[in-house]
Amino acid sequence: MDKTADSMNDVILRLKRVAGQIEGLTRMIEREEECSQIITQFQAAKAALDNTFSLVLQRNLKQCLNRDDSKSVEKILNLISKH
Repeated sequence: MDKTADSMNDVILRLKRVAGQIEGLTRMIEREEECSQIITQFQAAKAALDNTFSLVLQRNLKQCLNRDDSKSVEKILNLISKH
């Protein structure tokens, strides 16, 4: 398997873990668990999603730079600046 496929598989696994965290968070809210535990779970899910986003962003920027695709780099930078 090439490096890009490995990276894509890593992203997919990370997203599946985040989905599991969100499902757990939903159950916690439905069961009206303690607020501090819910907030901790929210923070963990957010951090996992942020880390996955950073990985995807980094990979895509590297690909654009390697192809000398300044138009795509500019698009990505504009998307980032909106958030």
